[in-house]
Amino acid sequence: MCLAIPGKIERVQEDDVRTGIVSFGGISKEVCLALVPEAGVGDYVIVHVGFAISKVNEQAAKESLALLEEMDQANDTGLPPS
Repeated sequence: MCLAIPGKIERVQEDDVRTGIVSFGGISKEVCLALVPEAGVGDYVIVHVGFAISKVNEQAAKESLALLEEMDQANDTGLPPS
C-alpha cells in the first residue's frame, strides 16, 4: 500500500533540482518539487516518498491531515475512529 501525505510548502529552493521545505503538521522535511513547478510558498502539495506529486487545495489538505490525526489517536487507544 502506498501513502501520500499533504503538506504546506514553507520555502522553495531553485537549484539544479527544485526542492523545498514542506511542513506536515509541525514536522518539516525537504521535498523534491520538480513535478509541481506551479506550487509555491503557502501552497499545499501531496507528497509521496519525498516527491511532491500534485498540488491540493487547503481545505482538502486539512481534511486529510485531520483524518490522519484521528486514525493516529484511534491507534493509540485501540478503538476504531468515530
